[in-house]
Amino acid sequence: MKKNVVLFSKIPADQQARLEEAFNLAVFNRGSNSDLANYAKVLANAEGMIGNIPTKVNDEFLSQTPKLKAAATISVGFDNYDLIALKKHGIRLMNTPKVLTESTADLIFTLLMATARRTVELSNLIHNGKWKKGITPEYYGTDIYGKTIGILGMGRIGQAIAKRAYCGFDMNIIYYNRSAHTEIEQAYKAKRLELDNVLKQADFVVIILPLTKETTQLITKEKLTLMKPSAILINGARGKIVDQQALFEALKNKTIKAAGLDVFEVEPLPTDSPLLQLNNVLLSPHVGSATAETRYAMAKCAVDNIIAALKDEKPTDNWVNPEVG
Repeated sequence: MKKNVVLFSKIPADQQARLEEAFNLAVFNRGSNSDLANYAKVLANAEGMIGNIPTKVNDEFLSQTPKLKAAATISVGFDNYDLIALKKHGIRLMNTPKVLTESTADLIFTLLMATARRTVELSNLIHNGKWKKGITPEYYGTDIYGKTIGILGMGRIGQAIAKRAYCGFDMNIIYYNRSAHTEIEQAYKAKRLELDNVLKQADFVVIILPLTKETTQLITKEKLTLMKPSAILINGARGKIVDQQALFEALKNKTIKAAGLDVFEVEPLPTDSPLLQLNNVLLSPHVGSATAETRYAMAKCAVDNIIAALKDEKPTDNWVNPEVG
């Protein structure tokens, strides 16, 4: 007998077909007036769920899904899931950590380069008909080659950024991470430092940490004041790692030079956000993995994960909580 699975994200037709072949599949339609309350009966019988579920998966939610055995996100991040509650209910959680490493690193480095050279701002200058003469010093950008990059978080994406920085731009690499990465230190001459020292020394600070209790609001007003006035902050991780109001003030007051942001405290970014008042911040709508190739690979990986989990196969490196067994 086929097991019951709920799909919460739109995925390529061939990958949905794989789910339909393997399971009794229910599709949550975000485009309609559907809400989770209308899916109570479906969720009560679900043994698996896949996709980006529009609510916090905590003990309260899991008390309504007594048959659930596994969940597969189509993302690296899983801050939406309460790992203690998952363990209590014996539910396996999988993510897609490997397939989006390179495209996310590309996007983060794009933000770094475009912010440093003020690409969007200068493009708008032309679009708005304001390019009337040679560019004067107030529009000059910042060099990247040979500068110091401080990477907060040295997981797969952090390592991919370090490779781009060192091999492509001969940058000096310093990083903040819970543990040392000797292979990165040897390959790219990277140095592991305490957070404050990274912030003080870096010309570019790149955030690619997971969102946890320890990293929430890690970058405060006080931390921003440690940075050089010429420094640029890039956040490609999670918006809540940075105190967004403090960042706005730091950018407005020129405490730091500029920022490139792909993530925000509230998403989508509200249309009345004060960040929209500034011309020294480059904004991107959380698109680190948003290439056709990567999004397809993520969907396929998530489908592979849920099929494996519900076959009771042993955890792989895509499993967030292999201790559940």
